[in-house]
Amino acid sequence: MEKLYRIRELQRAVNRFEAALERSHGICLNEGMTLCSLSKAGRLSCGELSDLLGLTPSNMSKVLRSVEEKKFVRRELGTADKRQMYFSLTDRGRQLLASIDCGKIETPDPITALLQK
Repeated sequence: MEKLYRIRELQRAVNRFEAALERSHGICLNEGMTLCSLSKAGRLSCGELSDLLGLTPSNMSKVLRSVEEKKFVRRELGTADKRQMYFSLTDRGRQLLASIDCGKIETPDPITALLQK
């Protein structure tokens, strides 16, 4: 029973962290992770992002649609296969990432404890 309680507390802590991220920067955790992944890789397909972030293709499509509507990401046709779509950061997306100081976002205690291990 103790493990279930700890897992629930961790889930609540992640929810609080995500709410703070949304209030301060207007993005959810999945959107933030998408932007970070694109920042590191440069350009990825929906499938590559889905695998990298552990999201279903359907959920990844929704996240990509959201960050695209917010003008943080651009969609590009593949050069070898015109059916393939790739995504990369826009200047606005790079600016948003540069403005995020995770040290200033409240990190609930259960998450802080995990990050220090």
